[in-house]
Amino acid sequence: MRITRVVGAALLALGLAAGPAAADSTPSPSPSDDGSAPTSAGTSFRTATEVEQGRTATASASTGDYLYWSFPADAGRRPTVEATVKLPEEHTGQTWQVDVYDGLRRRQACQYGAQTRTAAPGAASVELACVLRTVRAWSEPWANDPLPGTYYVRLTAVGVKTADLGLPVKAELRVASKDIGGSAAVDGSLAEPLVPGVAVTSGNDEDDASSSPVLSSLEPDDGWSSGWWSDRWVWTAVGGLLAALAGIGGYALTRGSGRPSRVPPTV
Repeated sequence: MRITRVVGAALLALGLAAGPAAADSTPSPSPSDDGSAPTSAGTSFRTATEVEQGRTATASASTGDYLYWSFPADAGRRPTVEATVKLPEEHTGQTWQVDVYDGLRRRQACQYGAQTRTAAPGAASVELACVLRTVRAWSEPWANDPLPGTYYVRLTAVGVKTADLGLPVKAELRVASKDIGGSAAVDGSLAEPLVPGVAVTSGNDEDDASSSPVLSSLEPDDGWSSGWWSDRWVWTAVGGLLAALAGIGGYALTRGSGRPSRVPPTV
């Protein structure tokens, strides 16, 4: 009976601790398009159009143009970039490519997804996708790990034939991310996210937020994380609790009833 109570308490503690962790790992609902999504794209890193995650950005352009967007990505998230290019009715076949760069303008490799695709002559559209690695809260200076901050998306046609140059196209861009949780946590964090302009604020202006020449205004819905909290703290606490309960249970099993099994004979 005592062992049953110990096991029951352990399962109850595991369920209570796993509840918040499971809730944290569930992707937050994406905001719906309400007409505020951008309808144009920039032509360089400095003029990249900001896009909130969960919204669909559109742009009209010509074959051969470079289209740039930017979006915020926080630590512990795995961003996914999807692009659709609607091609003109008549073309000789076009190859489109989507590239993603971090706040230091380092090109980030895609874990998986069709980053480059070729549309057959006369095809109506081409779809591209790039799933990035999980954004880390901290990394070694020599590493090329994705870090929290602003990310840039560049969409363009490569190897364009002369007959296709200047043909009108329409592009759609969608950005979403998945919360990976404590499995991607690291023991460290950046002092500031890699947002353009955030590092040029002088020490005298730290108390005046209005004087900060930050070039990117978007940030995650719940703000930039501090980098120290993750659900692995919950599982560490659960592991310690289960170990303590296992010790109590083992002691209860091995100590017996407390009475000697054989009564010594009386003299």
